[in-house]
Amino acid sequence: MASHQIFLFGLLSLSFSLVLATDNNPIFDFCVADPKAPPTTSGAVCKDPKTVDENDFFFSGLNKPGNTSNAVGSKVTLLNALQIPGLNSLGISFARIDFQPGGVNPLHLHPRASEILTVIQGTLEVGFVTSSPEYRLFTKVLQRGDVFVFPAALIHYQKNPTEVPAVAYVSLNSQNPGSTQIANVVFGSTPKINPDILTKVFQLDKNVVSHGQQLF
Repeated sequence: MASHQIFLFGLLSLSFSLVLATDNNPIFDFCVADPKAPPTTSGAVCKDPKTVDENDFFFSGLNKPGNTSNAVGSKVTLLNALQIPGLNSLGISFARIDFQPGGVNPLHLHPRASEILTVIQGTLEVGFVTSSPEYRLFTKVLQRGDVFVFPAALIHYQKNPTEVPAVAYVSLNSQNPGSTQIANVVFGSTPKINPDILTKVFQLDKNVVSHGQQLF
């Protein structure tokens, strides 16, 4: 290969590498969400930086237990750009999950985020299921200080198997991870899914399906 061809090939390779290395991070120090402006598909509108102060990056009260007096015995307290405007455009969110004895954070998935969970108090049984065709379950019992990762968009759960409360902290790599609750999707959609379809898919008695739709 001639020297000028080698040079041209190298130049093209360098240009291609630079394109691939484009950074998707914000090009400003921050983009604090403006609560007065309507949100867009790419996030909230930025406040005027001159009006931003330290309270836009602050939240107080995560030390307070969530109310677990509900059917599943758990409470997720999510912190995103609605609670901390300074999180806008940073691609992260955070949550505290409280569990009463026997409480469950039901089967769900986050369509836009992976999750990393740290047990702060008590014991948790956790697990996630892989996608088709394996549907493999990964499950583990965690103690205080243990950490577990849930890959993005896979169905997962947490359960407190003990007789004492449990608490976990969760980080997610999206400012709006979303949460698709499987039972709510199947039995609680509006309008309701035709019970004949659910009866066929889940191989359940139609009365059981109807009861589930009433509950949700």
